[in-house]
Amino acid sequence: MEKSYKLLIVEDEPDLCEILQFNLESEGYTVDVANSAEEALTKNLSQYNLLLLDVMMGQMSGFKLAQLLKSKPETKHIPIIFLTARVTENDVLTGFNTGADDYILKPFSIKVVAARVKAVLNRSIVTGTQKKDIVKFEALEIDLNAKQVTIEGKAVDLTKTEFELLALFVQNPTKVFSRESILTQVWTEDVYVTDRTVDVHITRLRKKIEPYGKNIVTRSGYGYCFL
Repeated sequence: MEKSYKLLIVEDEPDLCEILQFNLESEGYTVDVANSAEEALTKNLSQYNLLLLDVMMGQMSGFKLAQLLKSKPETKHIPIIFLTARVTENDVLTGFNTGADDYILKPFSIKVVAARVKAVLNRSIVTGTQKKDIVKFEALEIDLNAKQVTIEGKAVDLTKTEFELLALFVQNPTKVFSRESILTQVWTEDVYVTDRTVDVHITRLRKKIEPYGKNIVTRSGYGYCFL
């Protein structure tokens, strides 16, 4: 691992914390633990590269902690993965609407958690040498100022809408966007656009950004995300 990322696990089950901490440290991460949201708030949270939050905890839930962190400039950029046994559609949607980067259901495989942590870190952390107006995913590069996209250094011809769609997805890896959310954020000036319009534009975008078209994934019943 090129860099030792620092993680915080916020979970009220001590045994599970211990297991997660041991295994993630074995992957090369520096891992701290808090057994409640309140304990987590006593720490300097801005130092962490990723947070794993249990949803159901004591007085303050993981959802409320995430909302609080996303409201503060110094912590709003930190990726969040929820760990929870709550499996209803509303719970999942609440998690993603809160700003979660991933949502892992209990019981889970430790290997799966490690893989998801690695994926979120790889896709959401901008390195110190990378310009903040340049977003990269493997050989795909988006210049947010010049409004240009290249793949392996070769320019990709996108319409304004396609560019905005791609930028939205790549800047928010693993986050699921509903069609309604996409319409609001990409077609802000249009008076009326249907959900079908979103599907058509994404189909065209996928073809133009091969081999990365497959990374724009359809989440049935929820919308789209970039993985």
